[in-house]
Amino acid sequence: MKVAVQQEDLQLLAKTLQEQLLVEVSTAEVFEVKCVVNKGELMILTQHASDVIVDAQLIFAVIEEVLQSLAPQKEQRVQCFLRVFGEQLPYTKCFLALKQTGGWVAEEDKEAQEEKEVISPSSSLTYSPSINETEEEELFDPFADVPNFSASKPGFQVKPILLGAALVGIIVLGGGAYLLTRPCVMSECQEIQNAKQLKTKSPQLMRRAKFEKELVAVQEQLATASTDLNVIPSWSPRYQLSEELKASLSGRAEKINQVVKALQTASLATQKVQTPASSLEELQTRQHLWRQAIAPLESISSSSELYGLVQGKLLNYRVRLHAVNQQIFTEEKWLKKLTAAKGVAVAAEKREATAKSLNDWQKAQSTWLVVINALNTIPRNSVGYQEAQKLLVDYKPKLVLVRDRATKEQLAVKTYQQALSTAKQAKVYEQQNQWQAAAIYWEQALQTAKKVPQDSLYYTQAKSIIEPYSAALKQAQEKLQVVSSLQQTRTDLDKTCINGIRICTFSIDNAEIIVRLTPEYDQIRQNNLANPYSKNSDTAVDVTNHLQILREALAVIGENANLSLFLYDSQGQIIYTRTLGG
Repeated sequence: MKVAVQQEDLQLLAKTLQEQLLVEVSTAEVFEVKCVVNKGELMILTQHASDVIVDAQLIFAVIEEVLQSLAPQKEQRVQCFLRVFGEQLPYTKCFLALKQTGGWVAEEDKEAQEEKEVISPSSSLTYSPSINETEEEELFDPFADVPNFSASKPGFQVKPILLGAALVGIIVLGGGAYLLTRPCVMSECQEIQNAKQLKTKSPQLMRRAKFEKELVAVQEQLATASTDLNVIPSWSPRYQLSEELKASLSGRAEKINQVVKALQTASLATQKVQTPASSLEELQTRQHLWRQAIAPLESISSSSELYGLVQGKLLNYRVRLHAVNQQIFTEEKWLKKLTAAKGVAVAAEKREATAKSLNDWQKAQSTWLVVINALNTIPRNSVGYQEAQKLLVDYKPKLVLVRDRATKEQLAVKTYQQALSTAKQAKVYEQQNQWQAAAIYWEQALQTAKKVPQDSLYYTQAKSIIEPYSAALKQAQEKLQVVSSLQQTRTDLDKTCINGIRICTFSIDNAEIIVRLTPEYDQIRQNNLANPYSKNSDTAVDVTNHLQILREALAVIGENANLSLFLYDSQGQIIYTRTLGG
């Protein structure tokens, strides 16, 4: 462990310690762990609420186990403190001395050993989770009386056992020469000695091992020693001991094999994560590998010589498994979105195929838009990204086609409705006998209806109104022509009926023109008949042959208007008639 650790490393260590306390200590949910480096020493502060009673030895033991799993490369001194939330000074502390062999030796300071007295306020020892503050008190040397826990207890010694009467009988029968020369019968037993030495030495070798190859080397030694014991025959007085040694060595070899396989599985999983996963199945394979690596290591008890190595690996493997689990969770979310998008695409195709109105096309367009937007959200690093991109290549042109069709149908609807609206206004003008305006609006309505596209859903409806609109236009134009003709007739009659005086009045309808001579004109005419040689200078009207000229003029007007004409005198007597075709 490096002293000059970065703040991130200290935070990670604190988090790891706190998570381990959650597992080992029942009240750990009220704990907080902080780590700093002061004067080249690692300091670990554990805080808890004032109303919580804690076992300081248990807390320090858990911290020791975690630190032991970190596999230090040189000797290192660590101070551990316990403090109540809100207090400035800790009430107890512990020194941990890390040996290069991998073992930690814990020894409480004098205050902790002497009934774990609470540090008095007058003590110069203070602690704060800030790495900028210093500790004034010089701490004692933690290595003075540290016992060497790396040594193991001496192996089990077997007392020699003499051959019995049965063995003497075998010798007498002549076969004893061969039996007595078998290994470990009468002679020294090197296999037993090697096995006993390895049984004593192997725990230390197992504790020291930091890498897979070191464990494999120990495993091979155990397997070799166990195999060598097979040469001891069943009649040897050392046979029972050899079986016990064989079982012990084999058991240790099996434990090592269990760990080695777990490490190899983790190594394989590590190799796989170097490249991005291309499928959910590949991620699930990695998840399975990490679980295979973790499960055997979790079965290693804290009393095992492999516990220190295993705990360090477990923390790392669990983090890796958690990362894969999170990735799988995320990928499953994106794959669900991908699957849902394909399902919505099927619905969009059905709506497109059965669209019979503008609303149907707009729904198809919005459905395709949902599909495209969903596929666009799938990130580049997702296993479903490539498939999403392929689907987008297929779906985007479909969205464009549906959007164009919806736009066309919307324009067709707008055009059709505009034709109907214009025709409605034309009818209003008809009711007001404004035939010129009516004709203009019928013409606009007709031309608008003709603009509805043939390949739109509203073409049939638009086509159905073209004929009646054409007829309405023709009728309006005819009415306009009649009105225009009548207007001209009125103008002509006005000019004809006034010649210095009002000669006549008139009325016009759709069938005839009725003209009535004024009493004034009739009086002049009568006077002229009574005295044909006199001339009324006041009227300035020459009535000589005037009535004949008037009749001829009215006849022309009636003929131009294509209407019958009736001329009456002021007394209502008809004096001239012109009928159609007459």
